[in-house]
Amino acid sequence: QVQLVESGGGSVHAGESLTLSCTASGLALDFYAIGWFRQAPGKEREGVSCISSTDGNTYYADSVKGRFTISRDNAKNTVYLHLNSLKPEDTAVYSCATHLNVRRCQGPISVFDYAGWGQGTQVTVSS
Repeated sequence: QVQLVESGGGSVHAGESLTLSCTASGLALDFYAIGWFRQAPGKEREGVSCISSTDGNTYYADSVKGRFTISRDNAKNTVYLHLNSLKPEDTAVYSCATHLNVRRCQGPISVFDYAGWGQGTQVTVSS
């Protein structure tokens, strides 16, 4: 069973930045599109961003557009999510997953098209 591993979360103040990492053993992350998701307490999981495995095409949810940047380093088999200008409403558990069957990232992101979520990494933003 494929499972990705997230890291890099933490507790920061509003306006600060974090970089999250997504990696996997036994799975090349450059085969299908990779998505980042987040789930706040009492809310459904939402798609935040995704990146294609082919042309580097990306997608961002409106709530993070202009503040978050997704990137990948195929040599390190890692996908990153750079979180800038963080807000308290960004507080959530962030997790990554691989698309089930497409290489090109398209939005909006549906959780039903992705699999392999890890345990996630907690991001807490205080005002």
